[in-house]
Amino acid sequence: MPSVVFLRAANVGGTNRCQPALIAKELAKFGVVNIGAVGTFVVREDVSESALRAAISKKLPFKCEIMICPARDISKLTSKDPFARQASGPDITRFVSVLHKRPRALPALPLGLPSDDEWLLKIIAIQDRFVLGLYRRQMKAISYLGKIEKLLGVPVTTRNWNTIEKVVKIIRQDSKGL
Repeated sequence: MPSVVFLRAANVGGTNRCQPALIAKELAKFGVVNIGAVGTFVVREDVSESALRAAISKKLPFKCEIMICPARDISKLTSKDPFARQASGPDITRFVSVLHKRPRALPALPLGLPSDDEWLLKIIAIQDRFVLGLYRRQMKAISYLGKIEKLLGVPVTTRNWNTIEKVVKIIRQDSKGL
């Protein structure tokens, strides 16, 4: 079954440097496609999670969390627009945080940080291993993304919703035999 890989903290702030295009090329036997968002890949071939994790780990010059999700889970996530009734505009970014595993306990939602009234980051839904939310384009908002991990007690990596839509476009092209 095809899958999607998300690397946590790759090429952030000049550390944990890697070359995603080269990794994809070196793992061509698995049908790995580099999405362009650092550390995001679609894997077209049916590869076990353990074999894929081991192959990717060998290509990285650093240790990091590797989140691997079935492609169908990403497609399901986008089947309905989870942001349809949310604030939008050039100052708001829609995001998905991918969890290493499903958290044991979930907070009451929606959850605004630092507060529900004056939020810089708002979690609107948690679906299985995916946290869906919005943040305001302000420097202080980035610090609240790190609080998601502490709040849920599991490692997370965050991607812009546009990246998730790009992943799904590739998945859908593949499923149509294009």
